[in-house]
Amino acid sequence: MDLLLLDINPVAFQLGPISVRWYGLLIVSGILIAYFVGQKEAVKRGLPEDFIADLLLWVVPISIVCARIYYVSMRWDYYGQNPGKIIEIWNGGIAIHGALLGGFATAYIFTRIKGVSFLRVADIAAPSILIGQIIGRWGNFMNQEAYGGPVSREFLENLMLPDWIINQMYIEELGTHVHPTFLYESVWNVIGLIILLALRKVNLNRGEIFFSYIIWYSIGRFYIEGLRTDSLYLVGDLRSAQVVSIIGIVVGLVAIIYRRLKVKPAIKYLDNK
Repeated sequence: MDLLLLDINPVAFQLGPISVRWYGLLIVSGILIAYFVGQKEAVKRGLPEDFIADLLLWVVPISIVCARIYYVSMRWDYYGQNPGKIIEIWNGGIAIHGALLGGFATAYIFTRIKGVSFLRVADIAAPSILIGQIIGRWGNFMNQEAYGGPVSREFLENLMLPDWIINQMYIEELGTHVHPTFLYESVWNVIGLIILLALRKVNLNRGEIFFSYIIWYSIGRFYIEGLRTDSLYLVGDLRSAQVVSIIGIVVGLVAIIYRRLKVKPAIKYLDNK
């Protein structure tokens, strides 16, 4: 039986000698959709109309650079011997945690310069970050990367997945189907997005939507990372993404509790100040 009933090409189209890949298109699409959603909420919450656009002009390129730095640092045993390949980002090799850390740091500095509360902006942006991650993970699907260990086709069929996903989860080099961990994370983030949008209506204390995002994403990433076969490791079998996820959960919980106890009077999400 031909398992590749639908041949999914990671290259969307050619522009002369340039191959435009679905991965890049999906990343850009995720950023644009996230921007429009965040922009609408930012204006609604009293921020200047150009605030989010100006922020993204700094956050996007710095996040990409940090994502690459994070990845290279975790695989320095290879890149230290091949320094010329460090800049070859077009051959793959970026890490979402590097992008998030770089983006958060850039946003913090930007908001301080603008005289705006970082947590106010972070609460507004948190659902948009998830939107970008939801769409971006489908780039991994197109590239047949970031997948998990071997599973049977029957296992995937029992998940009620369509054939075009099941077929793409057959890795020819391995001769087997694999866990669609890209899909697990994408679905987890969709649920998280629904939760964050609902929390806006609850009118939580400032920062709690952002910290809830960190906690939610970290919980899902910790378990999903354990299924993946392409993890970055700190030492031995210690997966860096799981370590960062644990730190994220702890930081998120501690921040919420600390601010509830110590920050008085509490500013709410819907307070435009």
